[in-house]
Amino acid sequence: QVQLVESGGGLVQAGDSLRLPCAASGRTFSGDAMGWFRQAPGKEREFVAVISWGGRNTYYADSLTGRFTISRDTAENTVNLRMNSLNPEDTAVYYCAVAASTWTLQAGGSSDWGQGTQVTVSS
Repeated sequence: QVQLVESGGGLVQAGDSLRLPCAASGRTFSGDAMGWFRQAPGKEREFVAVISWGGRNTYYADSLTGRFTISRDTAENTVNLRMNSLNPEDTAVYYCAVAASTWTLQAGGSSDWGQGTQVTVSS
């Protein structure tokens, strides 16, 4: 059974940075893309970032490019999201996901999701 476990969320102030790790287990993730979505209160879940298996390709939501950085450790089956210059609009539950391709993940077609970690940014 696939498990994706996010951590690192919490309450921070505007301008702070935060790193969210996600640990994947339960099967071999060779070739899979990993990434992040988020869901703010009263809004739909939205794509944040994705990274390909070898880390060669990364894609970000247009509004987040430059502030967020995604990375992964294929040996450890982990993916990390580094978030800088946080603002209250970044307040959301952040979800980790795995998919067969970066395109599938970006489109929200992942079959495996974590439970999410709450990030709250105060002004």
